Amino acid sequence: MPSNVPTTFHELMSQCRHTAVHLEMRDSYAVDYEKGPFAEWRQGFRHDPSDRASWWRPWLDLVEETVSRGVTVRRARIVSEPVSEYTRFLFDGTFTNIAAGEQVRWLPRRQASAIALPGNDFWLFDDRFVRWNHFTGEGASAGPEDTEDPAAVKLCATAFEAVWARATPHDQYRIH
Repeated sequence: MPSNVPTTFHELMSQCRHTAVHLEMRDSYAVDYEKGPFAEWRQGFRHDPSDRASWWRPWLDLVEETVSRGVTVRRARIVSEPVSEYTRFLFDGTFTNIAAGEQVRWLPRRQASAIALPGNDFWLFDDRFVRWNHFTGEGASAGPEDTEDPAAVKLCATAFEAVWARATPHDQYRIH
């Protein structure tokens, strides 16, 4: 990635050459109980795995494009157990991420206690650029923060790999 920092997530993914890893550590993100995908899921909607066109969103297109260039895209989720309703929602829809080419693993929070973790969720691109994801107490985005600081990059890379090594692949994880 060039040293001029991309401003959009699409630019970050487009400029990524080798790896893009994402660590999620919250049990919910901007839950809207009245409308949107989470509300629809709560009312019984489920994506039909055989109807790819109905769930192929811009995010999944971007992942597929990134993976097709040879970039490995991995996502690890640290979750409390028993899992939150929102985590169940994420779990039910993760097959779409897998179909796009993401690798996804789940780590029960109890198994993460001895891992030094950064204070915020993040994306790490090519082991050299971090995009922190800041959230409000209610889970709404509070805006990203970018850094190429070597200490931050090392912390994120080390934390992600430790989580990944302990985590269970999506197809083997069972919701508790």
